[in-house]
Amino acid sequence: MQISDLPYPDPGVPDARSGPRFLLWLGRGQLGGQLKSLCWGMLHFSGVAGLPYAVGLGVDAVVDREPDRLLLVGALLLVIGVAISVGDAMLHRTAVTNWITAAARVQQLLARKTAELGSALTRRVAAGEVVAVSTGDVEKIGWFVEAVSRFLAAVFSIVLVCVGLLFFAPDLGVVVAVGVPLIALASLPLLPRATKRADVQREKAGKATELASDTVAGLRVLRGIGGEELFLGRYREASQEVRKAAVRSARMWALISAIQVVLPGALMITVVWYGATLVSDGRIAVGELVAAFSAVATLLYPLRHFEEIAMAYSFSRPSAKRAARVLSLTRTDAAERPAATDPVKAPAPGGDLYDPQTGLLAPAGLFTAVVCGDPDLAGRLAERLGGHPMDVAPASDTGAEAATGAEDGAGTKAPARADTAPAPSVLLGGVALDELELNTARTLVLVQDKDPVLLSGTLRELFDVPASGTVGPPAALDAAQCADVLDALLQSAPDGVEDPMDARITERGRSLSGGQRQRLALARSLVTDPEVLVLDEPTSAVDSHTEARIADGIAALRAGRTTVVLASSPLLLDRADRVVLIDGDTVAAVGTHRELLHREPRYRAVVTRETDEEQRLGGLELTELEEALTEIEESA
Repeated sequence: MQISDLPYPDPGVPDARSGPRFLLWLGRGQLGGQLKSLCWGMLHFSGVAGLPYAVGLGVDAVVDREPDRLLLVGALLLVIGVAISVGDAMLHRTAVTNWITAAARVQQLLARKTAELGSALTRRVAAGEVVAVSTGDVEKIGWFVEAVSRFLAAVFSIVLVCVGLLFFAPDLGVVVAVGVPLIALASLPLLPRATKRADVQREKAGKATELASDTVAGLRVLRGIGGEELFLGRYREASQEVRKAAVRSARMWALISAIQVVLPGALMITVVWYGATLVSDGRIAVGELVAAFSAVATLLYPLRHFEEIAMAYSFSRPSAKRAARVLSLTRTDAAERPAATDPVKAPAPGGDLYDPQTGLLAPAGLFTAVVCGDPDLAGRLAERLGGHPMDVAPASDTGAEAATGAEDGAGTKAPARADTAPAPSVLLGGVALDELELNTARTLVLVQDKDPVLLSGTLRELFDVPASGTVGPPAALDAAQCADVLDALLQSAPDGVEDPMDARITERGRSLSGGQRQRLALARSLVTDPEVLVLDEPTSAVDSHTEARIADGIAALRAGRTTVVLASSPLLLDRADRVVLIDGDTVAAVGTHRELLHREPRYRAVVTRETDEEQRLGGLELTELEEALTEIEESA
């Protein structure tokens, strides 16, 4: 795999059982690249290892006054120089390729998992941790994958130097062969402590990042309540904790680096002192001493790779563990149901949507409104209607709930419930949604969260989503009452932009009001034109006049298509063909809005926000009105 071939057509199925297993899986997936890098590294380090012997031979040729042999040594040095240069250039190229391809593979896996889980991801993993995994952790994992081949090549060169010295200058070779392994292993006792300090630093940095993200997201609210300084002080404290942890971690790594400098220096002094003694006794030639000294000096270079591989693994192991945790998240029931031998076929068009847990039935082709007294229940029901149950396993398990439809953005932050059995699957046309392939389920049922997110880009890019093609952006924008939104985008657009569809939306749509963002998200959902559209409080941030027009627009545009709206607004409920009241996790009443207002006190309490006393008085007034209407009819 070359950089030009990225992204991967299929990044594969990772081994996410643990961090080391994930790293091993990545390494196996790049055996070809690792072998290329190793071969070029061996060429480079062989040149480095052979340089001292060539210098020693050259010194002996000068001492013995043999010009022919000196010319041969010169030619050998030229060949070694070419090997070092070419090997170093290609080693760097192949190693960086391994780094980038490994990082790209991990990013593709994370992106695929994020798309699969959607809003459910942040219910299982903190937002700050997700950001850390997709940015810094990816780089650290790539660093380790890149460092492996260079480390193996460095080990090869060290063995080559030690073996060569044993033949070239046996007396000095024994000293080097004993000293080099001791130097390489001297830092091992310090690695656990250094790794622990690095883990503490990353943990504190993740918390600081999460705190900063939350503060930025809630800045408008914080300003409204005067809490800016309070949260700023908390972030200062968190950042200072990160600084202190970083300093403690750096001290340990500095100690390891010092050992890697002091011990080789001590070995070099020992070799020079002992070699000078051997030369003075006539036991070795001057060239052998020069070769031994040069060999020890050149060993400093490959020995640095021992420190690098230790640092790379220490940093990448927890990063790989976090990445594996995210990649191991699956739909809740995936591990609990037997694997299907044949893929489940999509239901025929025109099927009813039915939730066995609550008894909710949304007939095909009708506009069904659902009223829940508990907003959290409404959010969980919306998730479940998308084929993604909310009952999840504990955070330590590998199972997790999946997200709703193709809608991007944050979903309802309902707490995970690990003490209950998985909810029965929602059925569409008699087929369980969570047994279908995820892409198929999302094509059939689209769920829009109550707090959707708009990605940055032009309005045209916002509506460039998988769709049936039946509903165009103009019709969807008109139904969602987005005329003022288009005007606002056009006014804020740079000069020369005349089409509102070319106007840019800022990150998360922050330049727009909450109601404007909500209406644009609704228009995007209408453009997709799925067989079943589930909307969770789609008009909670707009005024009543706009809400009434949006209700008419949804009813007209979705005529003949199954639409489920979870809301408590009378304006929306009055436009619905069918209204369902859910109380205590089960269907309590079904009818039209006016029918339920007339005969169901619980429904009236939710929709009109009446107190118990107001319900009693309202019931009396309704009875008196009925008696008066009866008398009028009898007299007529």
